[in-house]
Amino acid sequence: MKLLWLVFNGMLIGISNIIPGVSGGTMAVSLGIYDDLIFSITHLIKNKKRSARFLLPLGMGIIVGVLFFSYAIEFLLAEFPFITALIFVGLIIGGVPILNQEFKQSLQKENKKISLKHIFVFLFFVVFIIGFSLMQEPVMDPSSLVFSFKMLLIMFVLGVIASATMIIPGVSGSLVLMVLGYYYPLIQLLNLFFQNSLTLNWRGIVENLLLILPFGIGIIVGVFIISKFVEFLFLSFPSITYSGILGLVIASPFSVLYNTDAFSSLSSENIGPTLLIGILLMSLSFYITFYLGKLEDKITE
Repeated sequence: MKLLWLVFNGMLIGISNIIPGVSGGTMAVSLGIYDDLIFSITHLIKNKKRSARFLLPLGMGIIVGVLFFSYAIEFLLAEFPFITALIFVGLIIGGVPILNQEFKQSLQKENKKISLKHIFVFLFFVVFIIGFSLMQEPVMDPSSLVFSFKMLLIMFVLGVIASATMIIPGVSGSLVLMVLGYYYPLIQLLNLFFQNSLTLNWRGIVENLLLILPFGIGIIVGVFIISKFVEFLFLSFPSITYSGILGLVIASPFSVLYNTDAFSSLSSENIGPTLLIGILLMSLSFYITFYLGKLEDKITE
C-alpha cells in the first residue's frame, strides 16, 4: 500500500514538474514527503536500501505523470495556445506573493534592508529573461532536436538545469525550460517516444532515446551536484538568491506568451470569449499556486 501511495505521489510531482509555473518541490512539500526525498537523494550511497525503497516507486510515478500529462499539455498548446499561456501565467504569478514573503523573511534573518545588490540582481534576471526570449524564435520547431554531438551536450545541460530547479520549492523547472525555448520540443519528444513505444517502432525508440538519455543523465547529475550548489546559495546568500528568483519569475510571463506565440491564435471573431475564458482560468490558476504556497508555509512551520 505504501508503495502505491509513493507511486501516486510521484505522479502528482511529475505532473507538477511538467506545468510551467508549478514547482515539483512545492508539491513534494505539500504532500509531506520533501524531507524524505532530500534525505533519500543525499544519503543514496550510505543508505542504499532505504533510499531505493523510497526513490524507485516515487521515480516510477514521476515518469508516468510526465509521460501521460505531456499529451494534455501538447494538445492544449496546439488547440488553445492563448488560453493555455494565460493559465501558465496565472500559475507563475500566483507564486510571486509567497516568494516575496520568503525574500522579506531572508532579509530579516540577515538583518538587512533592500540594497543596490538586490536591485541589480533582480533587474539583471528580468532583463536577461526578456532579452533571451527575444533572441530566439517563438515556438521552437520540435524538428530542431536532431541527433548531433552539439545537441547531446545541449540536452545534457538542459537536464542539469531542469533538475537543479525542479527540486527547489517555489521554482519551476519546466518554466526554466520554456524560457530557454526547449519546453515544447521536449514535450513533443516525450510524446513521440511514448507513441513509438506503444507501436513498437524500434527505430523511432532508438532515435528518441539518443536525445532523451543525455537529458536524463543531466537530470541525475543536476540532482546530486548542481542542487547542492543551489542549496549553498540559499544558505549563504538567501536574500540575493531570492532577488534573482523574483526577477526570473516576474519576467517569465513575457517569455511564456512569447514562446508559445499565444497572440497568433486570436482573431476579431474569437478575441472576446477567448480573452474572458483566459482571464477566468488565469485567476483560478493564480489561486491554485497561491494556495499551494500557503499550504507549504503551514506544513513547514
